[in-house]
Amino acid sequence: MVKMRQLGKNGPTVSGLGLGCMGMSEFYGSADEQASISTVHRALELGINFLDTADMYGVGQNEELIGKAIRDRRDRVVLATKFGNVRGTDGSFQGINGRPGYVRSACEASLQRLGIEVIDLYYQHRVDPNTPIEETVGAMAELVREGKVRFLGLSEASPQTIQRAQAVHPIAALQSEYSLWSRDPEDEILPTIRELGIGFVAYSPLGRGFLTGQIQKPEDLAEDDWRRHSPRFQGDNFKQNLELVQRISEIASEKGCKPSQLALAWVLAQGEDIVPIPGTKRQNYLEENVAALTVDLTTEDLARIEAVAPHGAAAGTRYPEAAMQTLNL
Repeated sequence: MVKMRQLGKNGPTVSGLGLGCMGMSEFYGSADEQASISTVHRALELGINFLDTADMYGVGQNEELIGKAIRDRRDRVVLATKFGNVRGTDGSFQGINGRPGYVRSACEASLQRLGIEVIDLYYQHRVDPNTPIEETVGAMAELVREGKVRFLGLSEASPQTIQRAQAVHPIAALQSEYSLWSRDPEDEILPTIRELGIGFVAYSPLGRGFLTGQIQKPEDLAEDDWRRHSPRFQGDNFKQNLELVQRISEIASEKGCKPSQLALAWVLAQGEDIVPIPGTKRQNYLEENVAALTVDLTTEDLARIEAVAPHGAAAGTRYPEAAMQTLNL
């Protein structure tokens, strides 16, 4: 049985590992709807009940896909989606919107695409620098009162924004990038949310796939894979990060597990209030990820991992420069 974890002191109880669904529709090479739906069904069979999507993934297509996958098993799913990153019908990025009127229209559109009556966890995907967080969360809180949303979340928000949001309505979870190569939340974010009783959802816990050890050269990525434009996957950064993965792989092989499983076990070991949501569209990777829940890391293991992958070990920024400007607002 998959152990459950509660998000926040008053938030939903979810499987200790979630499933990130973004790559099923966009960003990581070609999509295969039937294979993706089978992967979602397999996740539920294995006891993974926490699914993560967003209205911007595939410009709405990902929500439609997840809606199809869960249509006859809605009661078995804790479903999270997000709003705020606005895209045109042609896929172009049109900025961030946290205005109250937009929050409502985005929620209605997500409910329709998903084919559901209530969203379990509704995140603001990125903080809108032009709209006070109190106004955005105020509009989100109205959706809770109307029964359209159960719990509220934020993503990539700064400690100050989280505190201001929490003063308006309880925040169940903060979702930000966290892994062996993205440890920034340890500085201020994790202490802040722990003080406030907010859960932490770790996206890209496998370093966008790099920590699996499957990517050995930039050419291993499809031509249309957005990681080709990510600083950590380029030039000297790629070489340095590959060395980091090799060091992690050595410890994994001694533990009798895969590097991806070691990386996930490490995130899980950082606290009972943390739920990683590795993304995959393939059942074999899903099953590998779920097996990470059985990897037990001793104090000595954690110390060794710390020695080879200390805070700040990854070379390059998490995103290209323009996207970095949208984080920690």
